[in-house]
Amino acid sequence: MPIPVPFTVSGASRPGLPASALIALIAIALCGCSINLGSLTSESDTKASPRVAPAESTIAPGDIAASQAATARAEALVRSGKNEEAVAEFESALALDPHNAEALYNRGLLYQSEKQHQPAIADFTAANGLTPQRAEPLLARAISYLALDKVKEAVADLDEATGDDPQNAQIWTTRGLAYERLGDKAKAASSYAHAIAIRPRDEAARSGLARVGG
Repeated sequence: MPIPVPFTVSGASRPGLPASALIALIAIALCGCSINLGSLTSESDTKASPRVAPAESTIAPGDIAASQAATARAEALVRSGKNEEAVAEFESALALDPHNAEALYNRGLLYQSEKQHQPAIADFTAANGLTPQRAEPLLARAISYLALDKVKEAVADLDEATGDDPQNAQIWTTRGLAYERLGDKAKAASSYAHAIAIRPRDEAARSGLARVGG
């Protein structure tokens, strides 16, 4: 079940982009996989290279397994709407294995859904450090940066995320939004066009492209 998109965007009354249009655009653009509670590691990735604790870690294999089980319980609690209990389970998971990127990422999504963007950013930053070259933590952190009107920080994350996952239309649409808010219509138009090329029915990207004159 997707986590609700959590936005009260400051600085949204920029010329040509009314607050209502901006919030609607974000809601449409961000309804994809990065808002779904899930693992940073696909099943095929797991089979190819199981996650292990860093070499310098003294975490026991049993603690890693227990941490993963606690993460699964936390995800189930989120789907049931029991967010406080979910946070406690995520904390248990991370106490057992501080390198559990999935727990960090999904706890970040939970904080984000509750508009707690600073702790969300901290979790996404930690998850990104543990899963280099994965776009999900960067996209999620950019979403919270946009919510805090830290548009330049969001743009930096989205620029990097497009390199990590260039076929992710959601990243391109969100990048278009970020550049639009910066007033860079050329980069916004290019981003929206990339999103449409990947996902032709992306209405958020189409609306954005029309706004910036692409």
